[in-house]
Amino acid sequence: MFLVNLEKTLGRYSLFLGRVSAILLLLLLVNVFYDVLMRYAFNDVSIAMQELEWHLYSAIFLLGIPFGIQVGSHVRVDLFYERVTLRQKAWIDLIGTLVFLMPFVLLVGWYGIGFAHEAYALGETSGDPGGLPARWIIKSVIPVAFFSMAVSGLAMILRCINALRGVSDAGFDTQSPQH
Repeated sequence: MFLVNLEKTLGRYSLFLGRVSAILLLLLLVNVFYDVLMRYAFNDVSIAMQELEWHLYSAIFLLGIPFGIQVGSHVRVDLFYERVTLRQKAWIDLIGTLVFLMPFVLLVGWYGIGFAHEAYALGETSGDPGGLPARWIIKSVIPVAFFSMAVSGLAMILRCINALRGVSDAGFDTQSPQH
């Protein structure tokens, strides 16, 4: 029961990041609306607002990936996956997560720390006049997002272990053949 509770706790973190991404999407929509209105109605352009668009888009994308992993909308070969049993799905997800996902996200997260720290230490700002002053903020999203993907990966590992133990089938399509 401990592993099921831990899986659910880790899953809630990923779902929280999904909500954060949704809020950031709304902010992006407001930002784009403002930018277009100012450009075409008042002939006024803000470099900072344009940069904020890609900062928000990056954060939406990066923080949305852990949510995608949690809800099972990540990339896999569904052509084969949909035809196998729940147990086989659990093995495919377990091996894929351990071999591909976890090493990649931990490596990028680790190197992302230095990337963000360097931007902070240098006081990196936008190269454009009138741009955003603190580029380290968006660069800090990289390690946060990749370590969050690792949390989602750990939740997926626990989901697979729980499914293999027969404790839970959450996150798996229960309509597949059970051989």
